[in-house]
Amino acid sequence: MERKLVKIGEAASLIGSTPATLRKWEETGELLPARKTKGGTRYYAVADLLALGDTDAPTVCYARVSSHDQKADLDRQHEMLETYCAAKGWRTEVIRDLGSGMNYRKKGLQRLLEMILRRQMRRLVITHKDRLLRFGSELVFALCEIQGIEIVIIHKGDQPSFEEDLAQDVLEIITVFSARLYGSRSKKHRKLLHDLQASADVMAEDLGIYDAARPQD
Repeated sequence: MERKLVKIGEAASLIGSTPATLRKWEETGELLPARKTKGGTRYYAVADLLALGDTDAPTVCYARVSSHDQKADLDRQHEMLETYCAAKGWRTEVIRDLGSGMNYRKKGLQRLLEMILRRQMRRLVITHKDRLLRFGSELVFALCEIQGIEIVIIHKGDQPSFEEDLAQDVLEIITVFSARLYGSRSKKHRKLLHDLQASADVMAEDLGIYDAARPQD
């Protein structure tokens, strides 16, 4: 009986991964396509994909920073996670996210939760606990435990920049709230806006991270 073959995009969807990850696994010999044309089109056997067991499921690493100017830190997290997993011999996929640790709707986090709920990963690896979420990491860890997914936290203690990162999250909330109040004719709202901006200015000045993008008086 002829095996059903699918292209790389559909194959990635079946196992909750991405085409880029499948290409990487092909390079390392961890997952090879059933057929590859001269033009480079890859075909995977559905039966092989659905037969992937826990021992073959990927280790998923999650890296996050709060703002664009922390991209260097995001790259460092990515490198550390890949190096750590390579030393363990784990097949790895890294999910990168940009946004506040108090934002539960980040694209990367949503994808991670979907993979956990579908049990499409063997373990979750993060550099620090608060890289996942500022508050609520325990809920994600509980979901992992229910699904039998191992959790690995490379550094158990707080990051040296914990206070600065938390302040960034608070400033983001103030900025969003201020933007919603900006333009209101209510004296009460305008006073609240002024107080919020004043508090943000003091906090940002102390940390040297003044947010020039927020509304100004």
